[in-house]
Amino acid sequence: MAELRSENGEVGAVYLTRAEIAARVKQLGVEIARDYAELDPVLVAPLKSSIVFLTDLARALRIPHTLDVVELAPYAGGRDGAVRLLKDVDAPLENRHVLIVEDVVDTGLTLHFLCKTLGLRSPASLAAVTLLDRPYRRLVDDLPVRYVGFTVPDELFAGYGLGLDERWRAFPDLHLVVPVALPRAVTEAA
Repeated sequence: MAELRSENGEVGAVYLTRAEIAARVKQLGVEIARDYAELDPVLVAPLKSSIVFLTDLARALRIPHTLDVVELAPYAGGRDGAVRLLKDVDAPLENRHVLIVEDVVDTGLTLHFLCKTLGLRSPASLAAVTLLDRPYRRLVDDLPVRYVGFTVPDELFAGYGLGLDERWRAFPDLHLVVPVALPRAVTEAA
């Protein structure tokens, strides 16, 4: 059994089962296939946490499509949500229908950066699908989130590609993460 505790948290109860996730991903595949029929979209996902969702969504999508990935990182010391591109897409996006595949859309800062970056490539269209959505935490308006798997509470999650301290990404169910309480001396010093 995998270690269920890390420095910053521990695995808690199952929030979404693998069956619930699979059923919703299949539904999203049907919706996207209907909307993108004859368009040969390119699905672009940020590494690492979106890769499981990207893989399952690609299998559920019964129309021709291609896959690509980007890797993003926050600027060192940045508290304003600033993001930098570590790995760019490999294929040209000009006149392509681009669907960004996100694990979680929260404040929207990362998706906004990605939309601006990919939008400079002159795609025919640009939209997003997210497995988990927290629209009540948005700091950016007018995001092209067209498809939502689940609207979730303001909790940490692990499994189905999401991790904490680079752990638990391979769990097939989505679990709540219980943050580890800081030692009393640390909280008193703050």
